[in-house]
Amino acid sequence: MTVPVPSESTNDSRPEVWTIIVAGGGGSRFGGPKQFVDLVGLSILERSVEPALSVSDGVVVVVPAGLEGEAAAIEGTVVVAGGESRSASVRAGLAAVPASSAVILIHDAARPLASTELFRRIVDAVLSGSAAVVPGVAVTDTIRRRTGGTVDRDAIVAVQTPQGFSADAIRNGHASGEQATDDATLVEQTGMAVTVIEGEPQNIKITTPQDLSIASGWIEGMRE
Repeated sequence: MTVPVPSESTNDSRPEVWTIIVAGGGGSRFGGPKQFVDLVGLSILERSVEPALSVSDGVVVVVPAGLEGEAAAIEGTVVVAGGESRSASVRAGLAAVPASSAVILIHDAARPLASTELFRRIVDAVLSGSAAVVPGVAVTDTIRRRTGGTVDRDAIVAVQTPQGFSADAIRNGHASGEQATDDATLVEQTGMAVTVIEGEPQNIKITTPQDLSIASGWIEGMRE
């Protein structure tokens, strides 16, 4: 475990912000722990941590038990072992976030292209009074139910991470002990409203080797 390095701030009274990077999966569809795979010179995990460090007072990285050493070299992070499910891994991360934190962001390591600007917009939305904030992008494909009929695309969005929360809201949401692939769902179940802000098209989730190639193309394109 390494000691987190506080982010620079010109406002000492700014509420404390921490980010949990969830990298606890085994990468079964990828063929192995994808979070440690190289993505144009940095690992997928390192690219996910980078924007979080710029807006956070501390970053907790949650990795599979036994692989803590793989992430220990990432400066400015606290590394903890995850659980058997995503929700269990998030709760392991929450346990490492100090009680002084007012805002907690949760980000999937599998989304290494989320921009620093998106992280900042999430933090700002929580500080403006939203208990839970998620980025979402419009769905362009026609969505059909297996049982028949289509879904109105204007009524839905594809949800991304990072998701941001007031510390009390996310801790109360996870206090139920329930499982969810989306942390905002657990907060919503406590009666709190979820705010959706505009996400980013390039903020894709890397699930397969093909996704890695697409992400590499995005990065190379931004360098040109």
